[in-house]
Amino acid sequence: MPSPYRALFAARGSKGFSAAGFLGRMPLAMMGIGVVTMISQVTGRYGLAGALSATIALSAAVVGPQISRLVDRHGQRRVLRPATLCALAAATGLLLAAHLSWPDWVLFVCSAGIGAVPSLGAMIRARWAALYGGTPQLHTAYSFESVVDEVCFIFGPIISIGLSTNWFPEAGPLLAACFLAVGVCWLTAQRATEPVPHPRERHTRGTALRSPGLRVLVSTFAASGTIFGAVDVVTVAFADERGHKAAASIVLALYAAGSCVAGMVFGLLRSRGAPERRWLLGICAMAVSMIPLLLVGNLLSLAVALFVAGLSVAPTMITTMALVERHVPRAHLTEGMTWVSTGLAVGVAIGSSVAGSVIDAAGARSGYGVPVTSGAVAVAVGFLGYRRLGRPVPQRGGSHEHHSERAERHVA
Repeated sequence: MPSPYRALFAARGSKGFSAAGFLGRMPLAMMGIGVVTMISQVTGRYGLAGALSATIALSAAVVGPQISRLVDRHGQRRVLRPATLCALAAATGLLLAAHLSWPDWVLFVCSAGIGAVPSLGAMIRARWAALYGGTPQLHTAYSFESVVDEVCFIFGPIISIGLSTNWFPEAGPLLAACFLAVGVCWLTAQRATEPVPHPRERHTRGTALRSPGLRVLVSTFAASGTIFGAVDVVTVAFADERGHKAAASIVLALYAAGSCVAGMVFGLLRSRGAPERRWLLGICAMAVSMIPLLLVGNLLSLAVALFVAGLSVAPTMITTMALVERHVPRAHLTEGMTWVSTGLAVGVAIGSSVAGSVIDAAGARSGYGVPVTSGAVAVAVGFLGYRRLGRPVPQRGGSHEHHSERAERHVA
């Protein structure tokens, strides 16, 4: 591992919470695509599969920021465990409903309940911010976490689709639920690195969304999330039409691998200039990279196109998280990061649902028009809100010094 990344883990407890976060984030890459694979295996209805995946994402978009807001006030341990229990109960109900062919409305109710799953990525980034806020190491930490996200998306779909197609349909989502349970229990057991909560009496009024800059980030990532949701569903259908459904996991893993490589390299750089310019460039690159998908004719060309498309994802996400820290008060940091994930979740919900309907009506290849259109919308929204990103919230006196001192105290 390059030395800037190795230096991150000089802080006591950082290896433990990062490992727990990796395990707990695997369901992010496994559950949605696992439900799509499971339902398409059991019913053959991609429209229903996409709608259920969209329901999970949309529910997470509604519930996730509220959970993170409670975390900011009461701490991770007190909030994450009961929220996770609710999500696990709903996941159990979904698997039973699919296996026993219960009515569709039961599937939708259970899918909505899975939305109670907490945003582990935001929780881990908040721990890094508590250690390294205001220091150059935070850029490296955010880069490392984006790489971890992409590693999850490399192996998550392979595991989930592979289990559901080669063992039994419910196997992928079942393992995802197990990863969630273990990851959250492990993370919440680590109290030393848990960020200090901000009780209600010390909270500023309103939510993190009062920040104009955060609203721009969330809105743009709602359009960007549509890309991801559509690509997942369409790729599974595209591979299925060609008689190699299980190969969809490999193709989607290459999409994540491109992002992983770019994120690792980006974390080694010390970029100069305005971060909002790099962010807008990343949004444009993600949009342009979708256009070749309209031209692919086989799985090999699709894999190459998605690998190249993935190169723009992690650097854009890393810059986004850095912008969140600039535009959101410290007391709302976890909530602010979760709102970005919420924007993505809303987009994934729209992309999964629309793409599933397009596939049912016109075939998988036509479905790639959905991410292309979504990319154009993301660019438009990004340009419209760009000027707001140049006005971050005022720095809080002494906050950077406080976090630098905390980082030094944690170095072994």
